[in-house]
Amino acid sequence: MTARRRTPAAAALALGIAPLALAGLTASPAAAHGTMTDPVSRVSACYAEGPESPDSAACKAAVAASGPQAFYDWNEVNIANAAGNHQRLIPDGKLCSANRDKYKGLDLPRGDWPSSAMTAGTHTFRYRATAPHKGSFELYITKDGYDPSKPLKWSDLEAKPFAKVTNPKLENGAYVFDGTVPAKSGRHLVYSIWQRSDSPEAFYTCSDVVFGKDNGQAGGAPAPVASAPSDEQIEQGTDKSTVDHGGHGGDDHDARPAEPANPAAEEPKQPAAAKPAEPAEQEQTQAEATEQAEQAGTLQANGAGTPSPVAAPAGENLAETGGSGSTPYLAGGGAAVLAIGAAVVFATARRRATR
Repeated sequence: MTARRRTPAAAALALGIAPLALAGLTASPAAAHGTMTDPVSRVSACYAEGPESPDSAACKAAVAASGPQAFYDWNEVNIANAAGNHQRLIPDGKLCSANRDKYKGLDLPRGDWPSSAMTAGTHTFRYRATAPHKGSFELYITKDGYDPSKPLKWSDLEAKPFAKVTNPKLENGAYVFDGTVPAKSGRHLVYSIWQRSDSPEAFYTCSDVVFGKDNGQAGGAPAPVASAPSDEQIEQGTDKSTVDHGGHGGDDHDARPAEPANPAAEEPKQPAAAKPAEPAEQEQTQAEATEQAEQAGTLQANGAGTPSPVAAPAGENLAETGGSGSTPYLAGGGAAVLAIGAAVVFATARRRATR
């Protein structure tokens, strides 16, 4: 039997596809980081006061509960695998910490958190992003009658976000976007969710705000005014942070799938890993191997072989942001591509042996 001659392009494709597949398997999602700075979030307000010795009573209590490291890591109040399932993964009373014990001090129910003045109407929001990524922001505000002395529950928030934006503009290291704030009075809380669209990771913030007179403390004494950390303060604290502020490796947060807040609830379904293809049979011709390689290239170009998006559970209409049933995981279909590449290389070697 006469062996068919390989074209240079086919040989290059066959030999190159396996390394490409391995690169796809070893790539990991980059971590995004950030927090709301207008209105000032609790974690950024306490960081600005100083993680070792904050000024306000609320921040002192928060540091006592969580330790100063949580505030050096001010830009990482996140769930690595949220995928839009925020209410499922965060139980009542733990919204500000995103159900992370590291940030439990942020959940302390009290009416003297440093706050930002807020008025009804158009407001320009700023979200400091130390590692910007594409995604959506949704902002919720507490209902009339909100009591800051009680743990924050999902039912304390208005059912729909008052502001929602996808891929807002980035200015001087912060996402900037407008929202129409509803009319409120006294002390309230703005809850933000930043759901990445290039990863299941999501970030959460609690910002204490006051409309008019502060009614959040016994005796009517006003709480301290919150201040966001300056660029200089952020730079000074970088060496003490365990978070990679570039957002590309070195992070210490748990990248395992988050456990549901309700153990009885169904966990988000994970995409099934593709089964490796069987090695090519000895009698496979070089033309078949080349055709496989070309088909693999087409599949990769068309995005086939990647896991399906993870759908958010039906019926959860509160804060089901960003994912909206279609947030893709970054885990690529490298296994399938690697299997095809291995088959091609195997077939090529066997054909040489039988010449």
